[in-house]
Order: sequence, then structure tokens, then C-alpha cells
Amino acid sequence: MPYAAFDLSGRVAVVTGAGRGLGQGMAEALAKAGATVIAAGRSPAGIEQTAAKIRAGGGRAEAILFDA
Repeated sequence: MPYAAFDLSGRVAVVTGAGRGLGQGMAEALAKAGATVIAAGRSPAGIEQTAAKIRAGGGRAEAILFDA
């Protein structure tokens, strides 16, 4: 159940830079609000760690390697 002031259930959020710092924090917050998160970034280990943390908390997340 979302904890935020808004409900993102049924929505998908793509977060670039989700492997660390602000991107990671945003990915986790969006997941807590109910969004399915696509954690995108240049660090395979970092984005997978973020996605795994979201999944461990009951959320839905996928890690996508992205370097444009």
C-alpha cells in the first residue's frame, strides 16, 4: 500500500541514474508510492542493487543498463 500523499499504483516510472544518489532515492520513493520502477543507469551493479532493494520491500522493479 502506498505511503505517499499520492498513489502511483498501476503506473510505471523510469528513473535514470538509479544506481546511486538522488536517482536511487527517487526510484525507492516512487516504488513506495506504488509505481513499477525501471531503474536505468550505467552501473549494472548499482541499478540491480536498487531494483533488488525495491523488490525486497514488496515493490516491482527491473534494472535496465542504459548509457546514451
